[in-house]
Amino acid sequence: MHICITTSILIAPFVPNVMGRGEKAKVDTTAITLKGVAGALDQYKLDNGRYPSMQDGGLDALVNQPASAKNWLPGGYVKGGYPKDSWDNDIQYVIPGSEGRAFDLYSFGADGQQGGEGTDADIYYQP
Repeated sequence: MHICITTSILIAPFVPNVMGRGEKAKVDTTAITLKGVAGALDQYKLDNGRYPSMQDGGLDALVNQPASAKNWLPGGYVKGGYPKDSWDNDIQYVIPGSEGRAFDLYSFGADGQQGGEGTDADIYYQP
């Protein structure tokens, strides 16, 4: 009986750390996804002379060819459909971006809503 109690005491402090690591991994994976989508946007711009506008469908222009994209990459710029974050929420895209950036690209984080703290915080692509 003493061994079970000791084992429980030793394991208990590690449980929150392991659970927190899964969410941290989702934040990290989302940051990598944002970087990949930014690369796809850059390729779109190289092919078509500009980033996709909201009239082009925003990020949908990476998956479905808008009429204005004359040199669109056959098969699209993002495999697997519209880009999602690690919580299966749509990636957010705003053009023009703030602070002089060509575009803003971000995730709303775990809660899928603007703002928040910890894993619920918005995750922005940082060029």
